[in-house]
Amino acid sequence: MTEYPENRQTSGNMRRLTPALKFLQPYRLQVIVASVALCVTAGTMLLLGQGIRMVIDSGFASGETALLTESLRLFVIFVGVLTAGTFVRFYFVSWVGERVSNDIRQAVFNHLIHMHPDFFETNIPSEIQSRITTDTTLLQTVIGSSVSIALRNALMFVGGLILLVITNPKLSLLVLGTVPFVVLPVVLFGRRVRVLSRSSQDRLADVGSQVSESFRHIKIVQSFNHQRADIAQFSARLDRALNVALQRIWHRAVLVAVVMLTAFGAVATLLWVGGQDVLAGRTSPGDLAAFIFYAFIVAGSVGTISDVWGDLQRAAGATERLIELLQATNDIVDGHYATAKAESSGQPSAALQLHDLSFSYPSRPQNRALDGISLSVDAGEMVAIVGPSGAGKSTLFDLLQRFYDPDSGAIVLDGSDLRERSLESVRAAFGFVPQDPVLFSGTVRDNLIYGRPDATADEVAKALDLVYAMEFIGALPEGLDTWVGESGVGLSGGQRQRLAIARALLSHPRCLLLDEATSALDAQSEDFVGKSLHGLKGKMTILVIAHRLSTVRAADRICVMDQGCLVAQGSHERLLAENSLYKEFAQIQFAA
Repeated sequence: MTEYPENRQTSGNMRRLTPALKFLQPYRLQVIVASVALCVTAGTMLLLGQGIRMVIDSGFASGETALLTESLRLFVIFVGVLTAGTFVRFYFVSWVGERVSNDIRQAVFNHLIHMHPDFFETNIPSEIQSRITTDTTLLQTVIGSSVSIALRNALMFVGGLILLVITNPKLSLLVLGTVPFVVLPVVLFGRRVRVLSRSSQDRLADVGSQVSESFRHIKIVQSFNHQRADIAQFSARLDRALNVALQRIWHRAVLVAVVMLTAFGAVATLLWVGGQDVLAGRTSPGDLAAFIFYAFIVAGSVGTISDVWGDLQRAAGATERLIELLQATNDIVDGHYATAKAESSGQPSAALQLHDLSFSYPSRPQNRALDGISLSVDAGEMVAIVGPSGAGKSTLFDLLQRFYDPDSGAIVLDGSDLRERSLESVRAAFGFVPQDPVLFSGTVRDNLIYGRPDATADEVAKALDLVYAMEFIGALPEGLDTWVGESGVGLSGGQRQRLAIARALLSHPRCLLLDEATSALDAQSEDFVGKSLHGLKGKMTILVIAHRLSTVRAADRICVMDQGCLVAQGSHERLLAENSLYKEFAQIQFAA
């Protein structure tokens, strides 16, 4: 299980939030409405100070009921406008936050679903899942709440400072003198909070990774009595995540405490100095009350901004992680056209030519997985590929489907290089059945029509008949509508394999790729599949990686691979007589 380093590099400024702003563009109208409401609420909050001054000086001090009533009426109007503006701001800002979060999740998924398989060897799916869920949720909180709060308090801070100067210039100097003491902790602690936030998110990704991996392979965990070790490892990861989170919380708590102490210490000083001026008649009680109200607004705004700053720092780290995924480049470049001559002419089978094909995996560039392979396969021909483990058989299938591109040489499908064709058309030409059959959560029917959602009931039944699967499906509690669970845990290995073959056939491929597809079958099921393959011969091109004698002998031609090279090809009898590797392989594999 992979862990991510504590000192993982991350951005040093808030500009990493900028890429997320493009997701706001479709919602410009809602953003404008929220912005207007934000300005109205900030302005109304500032006007409340004048309302307080009027109530005290024109209402209480005058002793006239009419003036007091008028002052209170204006005060109520301010409160009503503030309430309505707050409702509009909160609704639209939260609405935009949810939409943007949803759009970012969709954009990341849409981008990654087309990435080459090698990408997911270096970027673990469970960490990607954490980024798509946890990080986007954090962004939703920031866009739908924190940014709005920060902007509103920034407006109130600026407006409050202006009104402080207008109300009492002398006392304003005291307030301005405290600003450096408030800003300095934000600068000092802000960067550390952001680094710890990124580290905290990475540690949580470690936790999620183990949860996913342990439960996905629960049978292996329990088979090896590894529960205690997994519990200990999970506990250690939780402790690391907790320690980083506690450090982040401590730094944020210190930041907020220092800012608030400084700000409200300044307010206490203002009360004393302003009180002296009121007693001496140099200012009115209403002006002092308004000034104190604005001082509280300024102090509260600074404290709120310093608190929200931590959320913005975390959002910067989350954005950085998401943008990394969105900016990941695909090593496989899509071709420029979608059809080939044979397809347009209605040819049901594919003709393949491999020209001096060589390939090394990006993670192991020094090792040749395929080395100078040249091979021609006629349309409708069935070719068996045999060889020891590591010979490059499965790698050849990967290149045929353009999961990777060859380092040199070319694969030609019906007269056109695979790299010139669209990925969709390349993969539509092949029906792939892996050695370990992959089924998805859902019903039997969902898995069968995975490649052809519009398949008719008759087509489904025909595909199942070809692999002799109707009998066991009929015995399932709900037939085709039986839920099979994640990875098809409700079915046996042989049943999953036959469904995987039926799924491939149902997509009407022009070339069927079988990667040891009969390895998990019992003798009876293998016989059924063998009959199916015999019935498909001539109707489509078939390439089969095989270890079973029945499958090999059914082929029109056998290709022998070893250490990435094509060392021999021919019939079973000819290879037994002429090729020592095949003879040895046959003696081991076919002894029974």
